[in-house]
Amino acid sequence: MASTDKSPSAKGPVGRVLREVNAPELAAGIHPALIPGIGVEQTGRRFSTNVTVFATAGVFVAAVIIWAIVSPASLQFVGSTALGWVTTNFGWLFSSLAVLVLGFMLVVGYGRTGGVRLGADDEKPEFSTVSWIAMLFSAGMGIGLLFYGPLEPLSFFVDPPHGFAVEPGTTDAMETALAQTLFHWGPLAWGFYALVGAAIAYGAYRRGRAPLISGIFEPLFGRRVDGWAGGVIDIFAIIVTLFGTAVSLGIGILQIGRGIEVVSGIDDVGQGVLMILFAVLTGLFVLSAVSGVKRGIRALSNINMALAGGLALFVFVVGPTLLIVTLLPSGLVTFFSDLGIMMSRNSFEGEGAASFMASWTTYYWAWWISWSPFVGIFIAKISRGRTLREFVTVVILIPSAVCFVWFTTLGGTAMWMEQEGVGLSELAQPEDVLFGVLGELPLGALTSVVAIISIVVYFVTSADSASIVMGSMSQRGKPEPSTWVTITWGVLLGGVAAALLLVGGASALQGLQSIMIVTALPFALVIIGIMVAWAKELRTDPYVLRRKFARAAIAQGVRQGIAEHGDDFVFDSASVDAGEGAGAWLDSTDPQLTEWYTTATQEIQVVDADDVARTLEPGHIQPKGPARPDHEASGDASLVVGEKRANRTEGGEDTTER
Repeated sequence: MASTDKSPSAKGPVGRVLREVNAPELAAGIHPALIPGIGVEQTGRRFSTNVTVFATAGVFVAAVIIWAIVSPASLQFVGSTALGWVTTNFGWLFSSLAVLVLGFMLVVGYGRTGGVRLGADDEKPEFSTVSWIAMLFSAGMGIGLLFYGPLEPLSFFVDPPHGFAVEPGTTDAMETALAQTLFHWGPLAWGFYALVGAAIAYGAYRRGRAPLISGIFEPLFGRRVDGWAGGVIDIFAIIVTLFGTAVSLGIGILQIGRGIEVVSGIDDVGQGVLMILFAVLTGLFVLSAVSGVKRGIRALSNINMALAGGLALFVFVVGPTLLIVTLLPSGLVTFFSDLGIMMSRNSFEGEGAASFMASWTTYYWAWWISWSPFVGIFIAKISRGRTLREFVTVVILIPSAVCFVWFTTLGGTAMWMEQEGVGLSELAQPEDVLFGVLGELPLGALTSVVAIISIVVYFVTSADSASIVMGSMSQRGKPEPSTWVTITWGVLLGGVAAALLLVGGASALQGLQSIMIVTALPFALVIIGIMVAWAKELRTDPYVLRRKFARAAIAQGVRQGIAEHGDDFVFDSASVDAGEGAGAWLDSTDPQLTEWYTTATQEIQVVDADDVARTLEPGHIQPKGPARPDHEASGDASLVVGEKRANRTEGGEDTTER
């Protein structure tokens, strides 16, 4: 049966629906520069639990918990020994990779690929910009901002970083401290998150692949990523995600406990109270996780952005306002002027440099790398519909600017208090510094309570985001993982951090930090592979192909117009001989340019006018798609319910044959 586009059945709303649903099936005849992109949910892909990935990662996590309970001292020893080996021999790799990743993302965002959309060509963002930014902070650096906000600048103020010839406790030391802090928390840190997030979002929402770390490598390895190699990558991504998040949760619970002591006046809340807090907070973040991104996480992120923003504004107003205003530009200038010193510092410069790199810079690069699977996948979920230029601007530059203002406000206040003789650097524990700063300002008890609430919310949003991401990775990239899977990973995540603190306290937490850094080494190689694979794919993106067509057509048209018409000509399109047009540089029949689209759309169910008419009938329940055997969900086989191909008649009329 044949029908033309001019038939009545192809007009109006019914015809529009038909064209939108059936157009992907025409991919075999579509020009590669005109492919609009396709989201993973439009491919008919079915997601099932990857038992191997789920079980292997779970067993490994359980083994670490048992290790911490049986012999916490050996955990710390092994972790610290491995950490020393990694930082000594591969610190250069982490530092070089941080610079390389940032440079790569700036080229991707502000180069010729900046207009590529993380979704179909006409897709709109799902979340508002405010909610988007709020969720970025809650998942990316939440607890760390409150813990290190006053602590890190103060540490560099009393003990300047290696390589800087400044006197401790001076104004120059303040500027240097802020520059070094921005180096750790600014664009270089967010570059890791942006790379993984954008690469996953591009593959999932423009190329129709599962949102997995392993899926990024399909341009290099093809369908082999669906086998054991992809499973290994995803297992490892789950493990580093869990350990990296557990470290933050451990830091958060220690600071919450200290805040309770400060506000209530209790000398020591004890491990029993900390365990109760852990149990309550674990229940909260699991509940938030199962409620999904749109409800739980977005709401909590917006609340926490208001709390943290209000806290920073309060410190700015009642603290040393003039000093903070002065440090903002001077600290930024120092950052750029001393960037070469900070980037070139390495562990081979001597014992002092090696110690500083291990304690600070290398530690941070490894931490951001270990968090990149979790934060990257989460960022991908909330960034759909954004262009790469918009993505890079918001994910790298805006958070970096806000981080700098945050650290200048809290850190500048802490350094000012230290200069005034308050003695914050003499406090017994690192988690005391935040509450020490707030306690010296008006309404200290109230602001301490606000800080505790903010830490709790950051605790919940970081943990529930990680639980959702780990659940998704263990179910072949399922956008909304099953409730039982999310709960399982949430409980395991809370259990790891709680067990370590219960058995070994801060020492066991340090051992976990060391293991997290060690696991970041092989994942650094994965980061390099992501850049290679994604760069290869971006070169053949339809948007990039259209840009090349446009540049070639304009250049050729201008020359021809001037030659034939002088100053008086306008552009028009006309057919020319093969090999002489704007697309002479491209073999548009190369199957590699379109097979990704045909593969993604081959399982879409084709409908006709009668199908659409039935969906418009009152009380009709639209089927969700063809049923397929479980083994097909993994991509091992496919079921084509209907085939449709477009033919071109001699008269140029499109016909459709079913």
